[in-house]
Amino acid sequence: MANRSKAKTTDSLMSRAMAMTGLVEVAPGAVVSRTVIGKKAGTVTLFAFDKGQGLSTHSAPYDAMVWILDGAVRITIDGKTLRAKAGEMVIMPANLPHALHAVQPFKMALVMIKEK
Repeated sequence: MANRSKAKTTDSLMSRAMAMTGLVEVAPGAVVSRTVIGKKAGTVTLFAFDKGQGLSTHSAPYDAMVWILDGAVRITIDGKTLRAKAGEMVIMPANLPHALHAVQPFKMALVMIKEK
């Protein structure tokens, strides 16, 4: 059996089928996050944003995929703004500045795969 002591994975999520939207809840005036997989090779983190909340402009050294699970978000990548809604995904390229702003309460999964 693999050693999971270093892996940040919620054991109760292993080998189950479930809706990701129920694993994180929107909180008034807040951004809530929950890491469901955290390994050296990459992470999967669920986020819930209340309307008007967001992540300020920043960049990451790896490509990041945002998968919108519920609601809608405005994403700015390198000065270009787009809107994404439930069921859509956006790939944010490494090293480009990006920001997110909730146009309504929304939930997303953030997948980052790190290169060696």
